[in-house]
Amino acid sequence: MTDPRALFDLSGRVACVTGASAGLGQRAAVALAAAGAQVVGVARRADALQDWAASTGPAAAGIAADLSDRDAITDIANRIAAPFGAPDIIVHAAGINTRETADDVTPEGWDVTLNLNLAAPFFLSQAFAPAMKAKRWGRIVSFASLQTTRAFPGGVSYGASKAGVAQLTRAMAEAWSPHGITANAIGPGFFPTELTGPVFADPARAARNAAQTCIGRNGELADIDGPLLFLCSDASGYVTGQVLMVDGGYTAK
Repeated sequence: MTDPRALFDLSGRVACVTGASAGLGQRAAVALAAAGAQVVGVARRADALQDWAASTGPAAAGIAADLSDRDAITDIANRIAAPFGAPDIIVHAAGINTRETADDVTPEGWDVTLNLNLAAPFFLSQAFAPAMKAKRWGRIVSFASLQTTRAFPGGVSYGASKAGVAQLTRAMAEAWSPHGITANAIGPGFFPTELTGPVFADPARAARNAAQTCIGRNGELADIDGPLLFLCSDASGYVTGQVLMVDGGYTAK
């Protein structure tokens, strides 16, 4: 029997993490590197990426890019593959929430939200699928949301994009899992990140959210490590097309 601990070992794997400059994306990049992977972080803020890469060491590289620009995806994919080769693992953590109310949604806000939150995860995965197929091994992990299944105020475009992530995950699994590529998603609850800054800036609101979980608290960045490593490793070889809610039981109540 294989040592169960070896199932989570990512030595020899190459991972790409979008949104790696902060929050859950950076935590994902740190966790994958700690598990042995060479990691390419992608985000718009070059300085934050450089700080992360420098603190991680030679197994990390940063690529400054705007993933909401769909015309640039091919070029971005080529830059991602340059440091260590085409990735075996892709974690789509980059995201935006414009928080425009239904009456105030603009075409510009809609487009940037859908391009970054939904189109980029697909087209970037599509770019690397051939290399994964050739190896008969690949892991695609997207970030869903509480708004994948629930409607929140000011969440029309964001919620639509995150609902789309769930179906995109299933569709990519149907298309590519016969070739050894799994596609899954993590649905975080309330974690203290830049994206949820307005939520945690209101202590009363943050406390209400914590009370709505089964566990009784909001998420901490370390809570993402185990689920992420599970979905990015051999441990989840027979798991695909799933959305794993990491929300302390928020959606269970």
